[in-house]
Amino acid sequence: MTFGILGSGSWGTAIAKILTDNNNTIWWWNRSEQAIELFKIKKHNPQYLTAARFDIGKLKLTTNVEEVIKNSDVIIVAIPSAYTSQVLSSLQKNIFDGKKVISAVKGILPEENELLNDFLLKKFNVSIENYFALLGPCHAEEVAAEKLSYLTFTGVDEETTEAIANYFKTDYLNTVTNKDIYGVQYAAVLKNIYAVAAGIAHGLDYGDNFLSVLIANSADEMAGFLRKAGIINAEVGYMEHGKNKSANKHANYAASVYLGDLLVTCYSLFSRNRTFGNMIGKGYSVKNAQLEMSMVAEGYNAAKCMHIINEKVNAEMPIAQTVFDILWNGIDAKTGFKNIEDGLI
Repeated sequence: MTFGILGSGSWGTAIAKILTDNNNTIWWWNRSEQAIELFKIKKHNPQYLTAARFDIGKLKLTTNVEEVIKNSDVIIVAIPSAYTSQVLSSLQKNIFDGKKVISAVKGILPEENELLNDFLLKKFNVSIENYFALLGPCHAEEVAAEKLSYLTFTGVDEETTEAIANYFKTDYLNTVTNKDIYGVQYAAVLKNIYAVAAGIAHGLDYGDNFLSVLIANSADEMAGFLRKAGIINAEVGYMEHGKNKSANKHANYAASVYLGDLLVTCYSLFSRNRTFGNMIGKGYSVKNAQLEMSMVAEGYNAAKCMHIINEKVNAEMPIAQTVFDILWNGIDAKTGFKNIEDGLI
């Protein structure tokens, strides 16, 4: 398989490092010709994960999206969700014919208010059988430092999902597979909202005791949404023997891609959503917090998208609703959290 990556932020850079560490030559899109020239000189991404060094001979760097797609069997979309449709919408309708597409987008496309697989089906006729999702818990910074991490690959074609995952196995990265396309993506969206909530709590000077209760309740709230949305893996403690090591445990809600990703995104200092929420809790306006950060906090748009989606699902989501009200309706953060204190268990 030949891989192409769309997106050169920290997550796209981490994915490129994994693939090239496994001796793969990749096509890689960057919107800036100047950044590409600096990359070639410095042998690292000049803007993100500068500690990650690359063999330039394994990189086909270009500012042409179509060139990456046409020369790749598998296209990894690692563009922030707010800009994904903008980058892809101008492409020819048949450009993904015969290709596999992996989403490394950790959010909902806000303009369309839909997951990437639904957008690709509608816009480019990419079938669900040719669509896969790549999720954590896996901070890009720890990949750069080669600290042991886990990636989950999801697809309805289990054999191809396993084959793709094998390209990412290294001595610092384990892979897990499942077939819960919608569940893992919704969990990835929701955990960003709850990480914003955790950051707000920290900014408001709540302590670790409160934070643990908030995150535990967020986990329950997430599971409630997934169950009402018809997700199959929102259960805990069910064991199932599989053919290989990664399949020995049924992909339930306690698995890394659901609960694990929620925990690390809420607690880690690498979490941009937690950082964004911390600024809001300390009194920054949304606009000023966004200007202060050099990276996109997916939880901002996700809060609005999930508010709209939940109008149909109708799950009980007071924590996510509070984050939405603070970020989009101008509710004071302290007032919002006072309103949810008594509802936590």
